[in-house]
Amino acid sequence: MRAATSGPSEQRLAAAPEEGRGRHAARRRFIRRPWAAALAVAGLLAIGAGAAGVIWAGHTAKPGRPAAAITKPGIVPIPRGHWAAVPQPSAASVVAKPASLDIPTIGVKTTLIHLGLTKSGAMQVPPTAAVAGWYTGSPRPGATGAAVIAGHIDSQAGPGVFYRLRLMHRGELIYVRRGDGSLAVFRVTAVRSYPKAAFPTKSVYGAVPNAQLRLITCGGTFDWATGHYLSNIIVFATLRH
Repeated sequence: MRAATSGPSEQRLAAAPEEGRGRHAARRRFIRRPWAAALAVAGLLAIGAGAAGVIWAGHTAKPGRPAAAITKPGIVPIPRGHWAAVPQPSAASVVAKPASLDIPTIGVKTTLIHLGLTKSGAMQVPPTAAVAGWYTGSPRPGATGAAVIAGHIDSQAGPGVFYRLRLMHRGELIYVRRGDGSLAVFRVTAVRSYPKAAFPTKSVYGAVPNAQLRLITCGGTFDWATGHYLSNIIVFATLRH
């Protein structure tokens, strides 16, 4: 997905439960102007709220080079540390908040900021395309439930943190380092693209019996008339045993 919403087509979330705490990121608008001959401005990642959860909306600005064109991501080492135990549904222990995200197969290494809701009830988005954010209204990564992490696909400065998200495959690993130093390791179960008009709110934000993870960004065709991508790329993953 792309960076946050901006311009006349900016979308907001409907009021949603103010769950989770943590540092909120400020909303930022991106200027629609070329980035380079090979890349164009990215739109912003937008999130809309549904009755059963929160969905990502479109973002503005011109699209960059298709993610599929990048086949050699930078080398990112596999994080070191003991893997956290798989929680039981009845476990009462509290899972620490997420601090960073590593995805070696697509060259992602980023700190995680906390995304909540604005005073108007709109979902906050990462202030830059360089970092991803954990939605504090979702479970903490590694706790029972579906944790949600979002990032921009690009910006006026170039590719964003989740520019290569669509290139992930089933079976690949995602590492989330938590505040207490523990490492939650997730295995990808599916990588899918959905038209924004048919966003799978229940599948992304609905209750699940184990610890799962959702990575979300924008993608698909860029609509020059509205300044938004028409689809969302969603990676589904489950805590590795």
